[in-house]
Amino acid sequence: MLTSKQRAQLRALANPIDTIMQVGKGGVTENLITTVSDALEARELIKLRVLENSDYTPREAADTLAEATGADVVAVIGTRFVLYRESEKHKRIELVR
Repeated sequence: MLTSKQRAQLRALANPIDTIMQVGKGGVTENLITTVSDALEARELIKLRVLENSDYTPREAADTLAEATGADVVAVIGTRFVLYRESEKHKRIELVR
């Protein structure tokens, strides 16, 4: 579980990064979960977007993907959301205490 300071730190780090995946009308599929999990392992912090034709709200998609991948929801802003999960092999982000 992230503290508010850690969440603020991760939000700041997420600002400049590009959106790398989208949740579309197919919703949250096994394939998407696997891809998101792989991206989290490689990057630790990723930004995703929910398309207008999706049945999910950004909050629902963020919560569903976070639960399925063992990640934390950092922020949900508009149609975008940010997920964080510490990498087991390549720790890149040092969180504040």
